[in-house]
Amino acid sequence: MGKQRNSERVTGIAGRLCMTAIALVCACAAVCLPVTEMRAYASMGIWRAKDTATIEEPAIPLAAAASKVLKPTASGDKTASGGGATIDMSNVKEGYIMVKYTGSKSKVKLMIEKSGKKTYTYNLGGGKSYETFPLTSGDGTYSISVWENVTGKEYAQVMSTSVKVELKNPLLPFLYPNQYINFNKDSAVVKKSNELSKGASNQLAIVSEVYNYVIKNISYDNTVAQKISSGQITTYIPKVDTVLANKKGICFDYSAVMAAMLRAQGIPTRMEHGYVSGGVYHAWVSVYIKDVGWVNNVIQFDGKNWKLMDPTFASGAGAQYVGKGSDYSTTYVY
Repeated sequence: MGKQRNSERVTGIAGRLCMTAIALVCACAAVCLPVTEMRAYASMGIWRAKDTATIEEPAIPLAAAASKVLKPTASGDKTASGGGATIDMSNVKEGYIMVKYTGSKSKVKLMIEKSGKKTYTYNLGGGKSYETFPLTSGDGTYSISVWENVTGKEYAQVMSTSVKVELKNPLLPFLYPNQYINFNKDSAVVKKSNELSKGASNQLAIVSEVYNYVIKNISYDNTVAQKISSGQITTYIPKVDTVLANKKGICFDYSAVMAAMLRAQGIPTRMEHGYVSGGVYHAWVSVYIKDVGWVNNVIQFDGKNWKLMDPTFASGAGAQYVGKGSDYSTTYVY
């Protein structure tokens, strides 16, 4: 029933857009006479006051006039340190924390948990740079801990802290870049997003352009997929600009690129991880459209209906799943 309401509301939007387009065409026809001809008619007394009208200039689409890239910052106003790690919690109201690890261990985990919710586990990179991690479980108290590898799969906790989160806006975690969806104003994905969005009159048009570009220009990387399946690759973080340049990737990459492009245009986008039919662990996206809300498990708007927004399967790497929302079970949201 929820999907039907979304379809109806989106259909209504599409209908209003069509009527607007017709009105603009009529307005353009009313002012198509050259100025010289208008003056000539006026001099002959043919052009009378009753033939004139006030005509507003047609609206100019501004959706791609400039990208809307948000920049996470570690301001140092509220931090916790220990075990070679520093956690900056200065901007939790914006929906993220920033963490850096300068210790000696090569394998380090970050765990973020809200009581009663899933525990999110990340790999921490070493160095002086902060990495951004989203707080996607809503308002509440989060426990944050850092763990160093001891041997094999065993880890020892080296520090922990907690922070109370009251989001300024629940959509913010899905607008900022983070470790998995990492981009900035100079990223190639942002430039491509601006190009694709140029002239788009609304968010639906932007989603359509980005979606179609991703499924038509990125192919599935079977080599990387095989290495992950065989255990040759045990950790993986998408590099969206690299994926865009090489035009290939796994489901993680497809979703990260699409999420980065849409977030760059101010469209809240969730990258979701979970299972599809047959127990395959997978990644896909959902978007938030103004006046419609979250459009979950959808991919394509044809003017009447949405279909499952899974850019991997839609590109041909398993298209049998497209459109079957019941086959998808979300485990994590980024």
